Amino acid sequence: MELPTTNIINEISAKELSPCISLYMPTHRSHPDNLQDPINFKNLLKQAEDSLTQKYSSAEISEYLAPLEKLIGDMNIWNHTLDSIAILRSPDYLKILSLPITVEELVVVADSFHTKPLRKFLQSQDRFQVLGLSLNKVQLFEGNRHNLTEIPLLSEIPTTLAEALGQDLSPQHSTVASYGGAATVGAVDMHHGDGGRKDQNEADIEKFFRIISNEIQERYSKPSGLPLILASLPEHRNLFHQVSKNSHLLKNGINLHPDSIELEQLTELAWKVMEPEYLAKIDTLVGNFSQANVNNNGTDNIEKIAKAAVTGRISTLLLESGRLIFGQITDRELGTIKLDSLNHPEVDDLLDDIGEIVVSKGGKVMVIPSEKMPTDSGIAATFRY
Repeated sequence: MELPTTNIINEISAKELSPCISLYMPTHRSHPDNLQDPINFKNLLKQAEDSLTQKYSSAEISEYLAPLEKLIGDMNIWNHTLDSIAILRSPDYLKILSLPITVEELVVVADSFHTKPLRKFLQSQDRFQVLGLSLNKVQLFEGNRHNLTEIPLLSEIPTTLAEALGQDLSPQHSTVASYGGAATVGAVDMHHGDGGRKDQNEADIEKFFRIISNEIQERYSKPSGLPLILASLPEHRNLFHQVSKNSHLLKNGINLHPDSIELEQLTELAWKVMEPEYLAKIDTLVGNFSQANVNNNGTDNIEKIAKAAVTGRISTLLLESGRLIFGQITDRELGTIKLDSLNHPEVDDLLDDIGEIVVSKGGKVMVIPSEKMPTDSGIAATFRY
């Protein structure tokens, strides 16, 4: 099993052969609770089968579901789940994803995969990076409020002060010479150096932090665009902020190094830093839509949004988390839609389908909490023009 990634979602969205089964269900991390998971999975497969019978023969359905039915008895899967599982199956594709969040049970059989739960998990407004920094260890993590994963740093990035400075590292002790000669009365021992050991070490640390800041900014922050939270001792944090020019670095941070705590605790501490930033960004998106709507440059009408989506007019699309509107886009050139029952094998969540179109046209899609949603329709679009 894999964790969802942006590349996987892009891979899923590119699949063209149908039918596409998207199965989401909560799971359990430990025994004996996880014994019920394969039973629940079997029941959800029956829902998929019932939907397929409306369009496909028994032989086709049997062949199509065979790889999924094998999973029922595969305890290598059920003994290693997190809080939910997503199983995506098409005629030429099978992907099993484990999620560290709880999702609602859902089975969708349609012409494309249902990806909204995965997009919600991965959306950038909810994601961030954590830089663990000490003089002897540099680490980088990425994730969201639910889970952090360590990112192996590129081999050319130094991870210790000694590795970063090499021969430029100041000597640990200054040399000592006696002025006035050995036989001179009142001779004074003088220390040579650049201001003593403490000053030398501070200069080394500053050089080291500049190197790390530049590497993280250029190789990770700029490409990802994600906020960066620093986890270090307070005195190191202050100096790093002084030398860093990384615009993604948040002002607030974590006053300890990740090595001193468990990953789950690091995730909790990081989210306490990130949550105000996240809520502020959501408020900005909602405010932008409200202003655009007043200026007739936005709408919450799903029919108008579908038509605008296929022509690439949507710059930002807001989708309500947990909201499903079942139907199908009957004409992907004109963007015409039809409401229908989920039981039909060509019907998906219209919000999810429209979101995929917007992304394919270069727009931004955000899944936001229902209490933050600025409309009652479950969808809101801001137009480019």
